[in-house]
Amino acid sequence: MLHRLSVVVQTPAHSAIAGPLTYGHATPLPPGSLVRVPLGKRETLGVVWDGTPEDSNFEIRAISDALDGLAPLNAVWRGLVQFAAQYYQRAVGEVALAALPPQLRELGAAQLTRRLKRPKEVNGAIDTNAVDTTHSVALSAEQTSVIAEFDAQKGPFLLFGSTGSGKTEVYLQLVQSLLSRDPSAQALVMVPEINLTPQLEARFRERFEPRYGAASVVSMHSGMTPPQRLKSWLAAHSGTARIVLGTRMAVFASMPGLKLIVVDEEHDPSYKQQEGARYSARDLAVYRSQLETRLNPDDEPCRVLLGSATPALESWHLSRPAAEGGRYVRLAMPSRIGAGSLPKVRLVDMNLQQKKTVFSPQLLAAIQQRVARGEQSMVFLNRRGYAPVLACSSCEWKSECPHCSAYRVFHKIDRSLRCHHCGYAEPVPRACPSCGNPDISPVGRGTERLEEHLAELLADLRRPDGGPVVVARIDADSTKAKGALEAQLAEVHTGAVDVLVGTQMIAKGHDFRRITLVAAINPDGALFSSDFRAPERLFALLMQAGGRAGRDAAHSAASEMWIQTMHPQHPLFAALKKHDYPDFAASQLDERRIAGMPPFSYQALVRAEARTQEAAQAFLSLASAAACDVPDVERVTLYPAVPMGVQRVANIERAQMLVESPSRQALQRFLLAWQAVLRATRSQPEAKGLVRWAIDVDPLSI
Repeated sequence: MLHRLSVVVQTPAHSAIAGPLTYGHATPLPPGSLVRVPLGKRETLGVVWDGTPEDSNFEIRAISDALDGLAPLNAVWRGLVQFAAQYYQRAVGEVALAALPPQLRELGAAQLTRRLKRPKEVNGAIDTNAVDTTHSVALSAEQTSVIAEFDAQKGPFLLFGSTGSGKTEVYLQLVQSLLSRDPSAQALVMVPEINLTPQLEARFRERFEPRYGAASVVSMHSGMTPPQRLKSWLAAHSGTARIVLGTRMAVFASMPGLKLIVVDEEHDPSYKQQEGARYSARDLAVYRSQLETRLNPDDEPCRVLLGSATPALESWHLSRPAAEGGRYVRLAMPSRIGAGSLPKVRLVDMNLQQKKTVFSPQLLAAIQQRVARGEQSMVFLNRRGYAPVLACSSCEWKSECPHCSAYRVFHKIDRSLRCHHCGYAEPVPRACPSCGNPDISPVGRGTERLEEHLAELLADLRRPDGGPVVVARIDADSTKAKGALEAQLAEVHTGAVDVLVGTQMIAKGHDFRRITLVAAINPDGALFSSDFRAPERLFALLMQAGGRAGRDAAHSAASEMWIQTMHPQHPLFAALKKHDYPDFAASQLDERRIAGMPPFSYQALVRAEARTQEAAQAFLSLASAAACDVPDVERVTLYPAVPMGVQRVANIERAQMLVESPSRQALQRFLLAWQAVLRATRSQPEAKGLVRWAIDVDPLSI
């Protein structure tokens, strides 16, 4: 006799097969069990799901194999996946299987058994001296107060701490306190980007390995190899790993003893997935903590702490006083460690400079003074490459990408033109492809050109030891090789670099002790963007970049942030000069309240990709017109379909349509019912050529 079981598997996006499928097995398997099942002509990994399958006259296919070497994925994990699939409008199997390590999806029962028999790292015995060392860290009054308030309440918590205020030490203390009082507890600490993981991992290993062993701390991020990711996942799933450090994917880690979640730099857009299920790892972290507490009422509640010097406006709004409707507890650490001061912000009005000036004389003199004193400077430009465009001086030719509605960027280091959207690259032509003119030149500046120009300006200057000035660049191009980022950061930390040039990779999270000057070159583009979130992102980026200066209290009084702008009177810069995030947040929230923008409304984007722009927009327009009978349509606003900002990528035309509602529940009900309309619309003749479509709930860019 075959026992009927519900199993979720990876199914095509937005197919009619969105829920669990029914399979049979000789023995009943508990929900959360991993199994190998036949799907069409292939075999795939599946997860036994909750619920009893309905009776059917169709023949039930048998489960090929059960991976019983692994404990079932618990109810919290399944509940998290179910919620994410429902809220972000994706199939539950798609979310569940994407949350598992790629190598696990390929292993059969016998292969997994052999893998589990490999020697494991064993956590050592407790080292009493290490425990004493951990507790000897001197905390500031603000850190002590925040930890006490955290222990006294259930949260969720928003830690609003200025750059250099010691937020990481608070994370370490909270994790240490948890692991000391609960021998089976686990903690999840999330960072927005891979490049921030190594330095955080080093601090956690230094603190916890002496007491809990080498296997107690693991990382999870997409830069790891499949075997490494599987090893970390198995350690977390078995409870061997007490601390998991990771990027957004780590929010789905199977951690049976999870009692603490920390989301560092919670404002960062990198926490929002941009492919497949477009989930927000920050929001899911909050939901997971609540789910852990609800499903394990007899255990210590699972707490979540969101930390940032520039919180997302949604999080800031949720942390208003409870009497005003706030749901988060706001914790504040406004002061820097060691009584250090935040850098003084200096605005340079580029309207008063000579045309084509890159570095104003004042800024250049300030950098030279730092070099003479043996201090470091950081120059920030959020545009990599040598120049964004290569152009002909005789005709109107520019280095457009033949496959995208964007320009190819000139990279001088390898003399190539490279599209940053589709990846298409080719050597720089010897002459203009249009008119044959050999005089083609770069237009604009990227970090590569900025590095070259700065090296020329400082060529005659000498360091205190008599050596030449060292200018280094850190961006996605200079850190492609394995280990390159770590090596370059090490040079900065040792003082071998005098001036660091880079993109947003260097603007957040790093603890550079020798940097006393940060300069932002041409940040004005976001001031007048069509995206209502652009000012928020710019303010956060500049605050974070400025926070790299003066982190050593001995040099903080002389630390400065220079901003070269054509709009020095802009209110954003006025708030930045005062380091007044609350004032900036209040003004932005007032604007959004008047305009009915999030967090005072709820949004979703429907994106369509097709062979022609007409087909993409026709699909969206037809689906909008057919929505008149969909439930809750009267509480939803459907805006007209428009081309996306970069409307063609890799020869695929892209369009989008905004859906908005004052009610989150109404928007969710509408989107769920509208999915059937969208699937039916795809087969309409007007939508011929449609390649794919997707719903993005709570989009971060419009």
